[in-house]
Amino acid sequence: MLRLERLRADHAPALLAFERENRAYFARSISDRGDAYFEEFASLHRARLAEQDAGVCHFHVVVDDQGELAGRVNLVDVEDGDAELGYRIGERAAGRGMATAAVEEVCRLAATAYRLSTLTAYTALDNVASMTVLGRNGFTVVADATVGGRPGLRYRRRLGAEPGGR
Repeated sequence: MLRLERLRADHAPALLAFERENRAYFARSISDRGDAYFEEFASLHRARLAEQDAGVCHFHVVVDDQGELAGRVNLVDVEDGDAELGYRIGERAAGRGMATAAVEEVCRLAATAYRLSTLTAYTALDNVASMTVLGRNGFTVVADATVGGRPGLRYRRRLGAEPGGR
């Protein structure tokens, strides 16, 4: 079981610890955030909250059934009913369906609370787990892409459609 919590100022310590703990794990499949991200985390966190307050992004932390921060799932660049989906689940929670469930929940929120009509997502070709999560949540491939300098795919999902529906 998991729950999504909209990003808040008080998430900062747990989120920073999560990112540090999983840095090497994430770097194996997605671009590393770089040292500056960790050095400037406090100001970046405040900037993310300001973007959220402005309605151009919707950031969430994924909390597991023990109350621990297990991941994050975000909707960025909100414009004209569309947003880009991004997510990361920590190593300790990987392989348990948490990413699939978190993406399913954020798709529901995107359609209802945020009134979005479509989501776009990107993944590298070698990130099979992410491709599986997107497929299980009704995303379809719409184009080739470059992701962190690697070959990838661009996905799209029309909201309001059930996963697997087109």
